[in-house]
Amino acid sequence: MQDNILEIKNLSKYFGGLAAVSNCSLKVKKGTITGIIGPNGSGKTTLFNLIAGNLKSSAGNVHFNDENITDIPSYELFSKGLLRTFQIAHEFTNLSVLENLMMVPGNQSGEKLMNALLKPGLVAKEESQIKEKALEVVDFLNLSHLKNELAGNLSGGQKKLLELGRTMMVDAKLVLLDEVGAGVNRTLLKDLGTAIEKLNKEKGYTFCMIEHDMDFIGRLCDPVIVMAEGSVLFEGSVKDAKKDERVIESYLGRGSKIKDN
Repeated sequence: MQDNILEIKNLSKYFGGLAAVSNCSLKVKKGTITGIIGPNGSGKTTLFNLIAGNLKSSAGNVHFNDENITDIPSYELFSKGLLRTFQIAHEFTNLSVLENLMMVPGNQSGEKLMNALLKPGLVAKEESQIKEKALEVVDFLNLSHLKNELAGNLSGGQKKLLELGRTMMVDAKLVLLDEVGAGVNRTLLKDLGTAIEKLNKEKGYTFCMIEHDMDFIGRLCDPVIVMAEGSVLFEGSVKDAKKDERVIESYLGRGSKIKDN
């Protein structure tokens, strides 16, 4: 696989007699921001659920960092550095932004009652280190002014930034972004794009993202993979995707054009 952090081979998922993902094969190179686009019902989210261990596959394999991770549950993949965000942010609404971030690292000493009773110094030291990391994350994402705000009070875009911040609290190697721009205003969408670019360039994150906003995809992604009917229809640049007759027909019907906004 060499430079590929993710390789999917002949992956399929059937619901009854319906193939949501059908004999799908693709690769994601380390250090890229790879976009996955396609019309509604093309299998994009089901594919993410299969990669992230939220669904069991019907056939095929998923390899991550040269390891076969097919059907491994999401909590195990989390510890391996494969993380996934959701179209609808999953925050703890009654906890602050900072507390949401501090909840992310697993196997914290304070989670065990005996440590809390017998090793309070260890627990306090670890919590201090986690808090310091969380403060670095909110600063990186320009959320410092909201660190003590309840996460439930954030706007949709701010919640998406918080979701991105949660991936920074662990050693993320590949982050699957499911429509990170959905419901986000243009100003915060720009901030999200900047944060993703910084994480990619400065922290070495690899991203694979589902998105409908072609401007956002065009700004961030190279390459872009187009799905249709559960499998890969096209792979290449956004510019070439917009000119490809198969892609245009899949999105809009024959004779149409994908506009540049």
